[in-house]
Order: sequence, then C-alpha cells, then structure tokens
Amino acid sequence: MFTLSKVFWLVFAPGKILVVLLTVGTLLLFTRWRRAGRAVIAAVTAILLLFGIFPVGYAMLEGLENRFPANPPLPETIAGIIVLGGTVNPGLTVDRNQPALTEGAERLTEFIRMGYFFPDARMVFSGGSGSLFRQDLKEAAVVRSLIDSLGFPTERIAFESRSRNTHENAVLTRDLMQPKAGETWVLVTSALHMPRAVGCFRAAGWPNLIPYPVDFKTDGKGELRLGFPRSAE
Repeated sequence: MFTLSKVFWLVFAPGKILVVLLTVGTLLLFTRWRRAGRAVIAAVTAILLLFGIFPVGYAMLEGLENRFPANPPLPETIAGIIVLGGTVNPGLTVDRNQPALTEGAERLTEFIRMGYFFPDARMVFSGGSGSLFRQDLKEAAVVRSLIDSLGFPTERIAFESRSRNTHENAVLTRDLMQPKAGETWVLVTSALHMPRAVGCFRAAGWPNLIPYPVDFKTDGKGELRLGFPRSAE
C-alpha cells in the first residue's frame, strides 16, 4: 500500500497534472486541434486563478487547521508525548553534514519544550523514511543527533524509525510504547496534518489522545484575502 500510494502521488499530484495539461494544450496550438488547445490552456488558467489568487486554497487549508484548537489546555499529569516526523530532511542533512530542518520544525521545538514542562512524561519520536527509494535515510537518526546536540537528554526519548507514513506512525508507535487504558497522551504534529494523524491514531486504538497542533499556515480568522497562499508541506 505504501508503494502504491507513493507511485500514485508521483503520477497524479495536482500540480503535475496541471503542468501536463498545459504542455498538451500548448502543443495542440500547433496542430489542427488548436481550438481544443486553447480550451485546455483556458481551463488550466482558470484553475490556477481559482486556487492561487482567490482564497479557495487558503480556505481549504484553514478549514483543516481549524479542526483542532491551538494551545489546548493540558492536564497537570500526562502519560506521554508523541511527535511525528516531518521535522528534518535526512538526505540534505547527509549531503551538507548539518541538520536540515523543514517547515515542520515547530513539531520538534514544541516536543522538547513539553519534555521540560512534563519531566515525568514518556516521550517518543515517530519517523522513519517516507522516501520510496531511500529507506536507508531515517529521520529518527537525524533527530536523535540534533536533540542530543541541543543538550536535551535523549535517553528520555524512544525513537521509532520504521514508519513510512501516518498509519505506520500510529501502529508502530503503539506497539513500541504499549499505551494503557486510562492514560493521557499528547500528539504533536502540524495543524494541517493533525486531522489525518488523529484519525490514524484513534483507529490504531490510542486512548485519551490530546491533539496539540503546531506549524500553522493560516491565521484561522476566516477573512477574505487575495493572493497566493503559502504552499503546504
């Protein structure tokens, strides 16, 4: 399933489809089907305007990010803190010989902050490699080295390094940490990713999960705005 999903997205990613359609439409302009070419180019342009300049894309991002509130209240005692991968680029880290953080680095900084605030909580980083071809580049290894260099005790943290997607994050982390009924766990990941993450973790049987979204791309105010939104990771 992992391989199939990666191949599907590699071929059918919306941006790639638009590029292919634009190329086809341009080529048709130099044939007897130039009218069809103009129609294809006009359709691609309309889609780019709709999702780029008008706030359709921003509103879709905002809807996902507003599913769970920022900075939710936490109990005085929690059993553990889970943070999902997506915080570093393992390939670039190896190439440049220094930690390469992604736009999702807030997942990691909030994870460490919570670790100081809840000194008795169990901690786990879940993230292997989401690459179809480079399963040898594990995000957990990079994060372990980075956290250690920052002075936080890595012996407090369990590192799950086999997961390749969110479903495997939930299942493999559950198997590693063995959460018990009645325990409260905090899940940290990007706000845009949180709805999918919560669905996967609940399906995997995690009890009393508190979603703690970070790395917001929208302000959540629902205001009308024009212009190209920030691209989501």
